Amino acid sequence: MSSIRTTKQLGDALRAARKQLGLTQPQLALAAGVGVRFIVDLEAGKPTLRLENVLRVIDALGGEIQLMSLPLIPAANPVGNDHGT
Repeated sequence: MSSIRTTKQLGDALRAARKQLGLTQPQLALAAGVGVRFIVDLEAGKPTLRLENVLRVIDALGGEIQLMSLPLIPAANPVGNDHGT
């Protein structure tokens, strides 16, 4: 598991994962449903990329995001399901 605090660190980690899996940038782009330019920008650490697509790339690489050291959200009241109570 890697501790990621910058877009550059995220790009480096995703590039390393792609290479470890033996994928080219075009192959990863196809698997994630994004353009090759998006993969290039992501691996370069571009800070203004669409989060939805970043998550698609992480999923295509078989990864997941875990948030650590944040306050827990009560299971009885998930985010987006607050009915004013």
